[in-house]
Formats: sequence, C-alpha cells, structure tokens
Amino acid sequence: MSEVEEPDRPDEKPATEGFSAAAFRARARPLLRPEAPRYHEPPGGGDHALDKGPPLVETDTPREAAVLIPVVDRGDEATVLLTVRTDHLPSHAGQIAFPGGKIDDTDEGAVAAALREADEEIGLGAGWIEPIGFLDAYISTTGFRIIPVVSVVRPGFTLTVNEGEVADVFEVPLGFLMDAANHRQESAILRGSRRIFLAMPYGERYIWGVTAGILKQLYETVYR
Repeated sequence: MSEVEEPDRPDEKPATEGFSAAAFRARARPLLRPEAPRYHEPPGGGDHALDKGPPLVETDTPREAAVLIPVVDRGDEATVLLTVRTDHLPSHAGQIAFPGGKIDDTDEGAVAAALREADEEIGLGAGWIEPIGFLDAYISTTGFRIIPVVSVVRPGFTLTVNEGEVADVFEVPLGFLMDAANHRQESAILRGSRRIFLAMPYGERYIWGVTAGILKQLYETVYR
C-alpha cells in the first residue's frame, strides 16, 4: 500500500476557491457530455490540430480505450491524480498518464473500463470515484481512440500500485493545469519526423503528449 504523493504548491500559484472539487463539479457537469462519444463522431480539441505529421501507427480502425481523469477533492484546491508508466512497457514507457487502457469485450462501456483500469493499475476502487461526464474522443497517433471519463474522487483513499505498469503516482493542482499560461506548444523529432505537441511541465514532472492534449481539452471544455 502507498499513500498518494501530495502535490507541491508553487508560491506563485496559491490555492483558489474556484478550483475546489465542488466548484469544478458544478462548473463541469453541464458542459461535459452526459454519454460517451459514438465511434463515428470526430475527435475533440486538445492538440489534434497541432501535428500534421503522419500517424505513428497507420490504421483506419483505431482501438477503443478509456482513461479516467481523477479530480481529487483536496478542500479549497482540487488536484488531478496522474501516474508515471514504467520504463519497460511496450508503448508510452516512462511517460505521465491517466489511469486507463483498452476497453475489453467484457467491459460495459468506457466508464467500466476506466474504473477497472484505475483499480488494476493503482488500486483506486470504484467506491471512491464519482464519474460526472465525458470529453470528446481523442485519437492518438499510436492508433487508439481514447474516451476521457471525467470524475471527482473522494479523499481518504490509499493506493496499491501495480509495479509492473506504474512507477509512480502523484497529484498536480487543478488550477495549475487549467491555467492557459502553463500550456506550452513544443516539438521534437520522434521516430524520424518532427512532431508538434502540448506540454505542461510542473516542477520535475514533464506532462506532455496525449495526457497534456486531454488536459487541454478539459480546459477548452470547462474553463475557456
């Protein structure tokens, strides 16, 4: 068992009442999708328009996946719980991610898949989680159609990390992630071609790629 790492709170980003879990829930619920996006619907915002390069995996039928966006009730300032993937995983090794993964045939939809993955990866049980809606689907360049399940998480939980998949768990203040001043557009050579992506560095944590793109989508949906 391991306690969740409490987030550092930079001096320049004091706690903000508008970013409590209750304020987030009240603001987000009417703006989120009440049902998961259908397969034929186009992807949402985030960073889809940034990168014009070819996908890293060529496919006309992206694989279905779901991630949990866990907004944790920490009083006046909610946080977002994120994981660090282990270095030996076949995809996105060592990167910062949301709990989540492929939607299995046995899952009854995106919520069930996101809750199952959160339990399997970090031991966060469904009893602590209140799903409140969905963002538009996110199409990754690695061949996944990802459905983000937005949720509020009650405090008091402890985590059991699956060390085969997760190297670390930490939290970042919601207010930091939902501040456009902290959203950067960067580029790098990936697999032989220059790719453009979003990044939201937080101290020593480098949040980028799919995770930053989905966080940007949350910002565009709820706070812009």
